[in-house]
Amino acid sequence: MRCPACGSEDTQVTETRVSEDGVEIRRRRRCLACSRRFKTVERIELSLPYVVKKNGARLEFDEKRLRASFLLALRKRPVPAEIVDAAVRRVEEQLAASGEREVSTQRIGELVMLELKRLDKVAYIRFASVYRSFQDVAEFQELVAEVSPRQGSKSSLKISRKSDKKR
Repeated sequence: MRCPACGSEDTQVTETRVSEDGVEIRRRRRCLACSRRFKTVERIELSLPYVVKKNGARLEFDEKRLRASFLLALRKRPVPAEIVDAAVRRVEEQLAASGEREVSTQRIGELVMLELKRLDKVAYIRFASVYRSFQDVAEFQELVAEVSPRQGSKSSLKISRKSDKKR
């Protein structure tokens, strides 16, 4: 490993730690030439398939775009960054494990929706409403009913009461 300060390749590992999730190895190193200390992180690099867009264009998988989709849906929601990182990692692992050379954006969207449904219902509804391109309110209500607790459908009562007052 090359020292970032002086460029020497003569470095020594002083400490090694495996991350809690077992995906990364963090190493503290010391340069034997200039005595500077620095840290490195080793991470498994997955071989991910190409992404095929709706228009047929093929792109390399971009983890940043996947993370941005999660963050947009989870904006102003109480979900810690570590949990978002884990969800992104699970989607990547599922794609890598599929063994496919190409994957559609539709498949990636479905995987993201599954993760969001587990993480945060509001974020799931946000993402699904854009991803599925709802045409009317009924489709939106069906999605809300899908994730709502099965307790006497209070939301439909509120809607009907409001419409009764307007009459």
